[in-house]
Amino acid sequence: MNDTPIYPVIRLFQGKEEAVRRFHPWVFSGAIAEGPEGLQAGDTVTVTDHQGHILGTGFCESDSIAVKLLCFENRKIDEWFFLDKLQHALEVRRPMGLVGNPETNCYRLVHSEGDSLPGLIVDIYGHTAVVQAQTEGMALHLKEIVRALKLLADLELKAVYNKSAEAMRRMGKDDAVADGYLLGERIEEDLVEHGCRYLVDWENGQKTGFFLDQRENRDLVRQLAKGKRVLNAFGYTGGFSVAALKGGAQRVVTVDASQKALDTAALNLQLNGFSVDDNPCVATDMKEYVKEVSENEFDLIILDPPAFAKRHHDRHRGLQGYRFINAEAIRRIAKGGLLFTFSCSQAIDKSMFQSIVTAAAIEVGRTVRILYQLSQPADHPINIYHPEGAYLKGLVLLVE
Repeated sequence: MNDTPIYPVIRLFQGKEEAVRRFHPWVFSGAIAEGPEGLQAGDTVTVTDHQGHILGTGFCESDSIAVKLLCFENRKIDEWFFLDKLQHALEVRRPMGLVGNPETNCYRLVHSEGDSLPGLIVDIYGHTAVVQAQTEGMALHLKEIVRALKLLADLELKAVYNKSAEAMRRMGKDDAVADGYLLGERIEEDLVEHGCRYLVDWENGQKTGFFLDQRENRDLVRQLAKGKRVLNAFGYTGGFSVAALKGGAQRVVTVDASQKALDTAALNLQLNGFSVDDNPCVATDMKEYVKEVSENEFDLIILDPPAFAKRHHDRHRGLQGYRFINAEAIRRIAKGGLLFTFSCSQAIDKSMFQSIVTAAAIEVGRTVRILYQLSQPADHPINIYHPEGAYLKGLVLLVE
């Protein structure tokens, strides 16, 4: 093993290396004893303990998380490093039935820390990979990442689209990287999930174009929707709506604040053979819409809002938002109705979310049972040493 550091060295204070020795991939600024001057966010560094023993290799950050570790060894970060990581990620997904599956050809190939590549998202849509660099280090290595993706023959990629500009802007790096094709160009093909067909706009849509983390939860809606009147709140491009109708739902109403998203939702309904006249898409604020819903109007309600609390300092306001929409849904759903309710806020953990939904049920005073506790699917793995990766929480409630 090479004991000579490959990159500039960041040395930790004595006693501050324990989290890294337990394979947590973040190094906080307060743990750093010394490092070379002039380091910038995105630079690759070697991290050592106070005695100089190498702990790992990672990218510098500019926030309280000073370094995100890519590996716990002294290793060069190049195309071959990324190929090794991407190949492993692909093999993890193979037994899930997600590689070469004509019934589900959209999935997440790389889930940041969950696949030991902090700051990198790679989503597969048919023969297109959508890449999102969420750290400057990953943005600086996009060329190597694309070259490695091209070497994965099983993917049969024809295009790679970079969707990193928004993430860079959030870090104040407006000109760091531009969205666009790094390989090929847009191709039109059927994008399928559990037999449902979808149009995905990764160029202009939210995240990488579609919420792949709800794939198995959409399929559960399909299994439970037969004969039900369904409200898909915060419905975006209608993923849950199509799944419900595929499962035999009597009628689905899709509500979202974005008319643009609902235009795609309407196209997705039509693509799967469903009438938009019979299953309307309503552009309005859900918090206002839900107050106008008649009691017993819906037998199944889906609440999949955007993150109400993106940071810990937003948590109180976020909890009140979750309590309000859940209370209104519990109040208005038909007797024996099913409520699918979700939170994707990392600042709100599973127990906190369940507590606020319980508070909403107490406020309304109806009998409520938990039938299912939901999470993100297996292609969004959670690194056991990085529990912060567990972000999606969901409950399926039976409301009497």
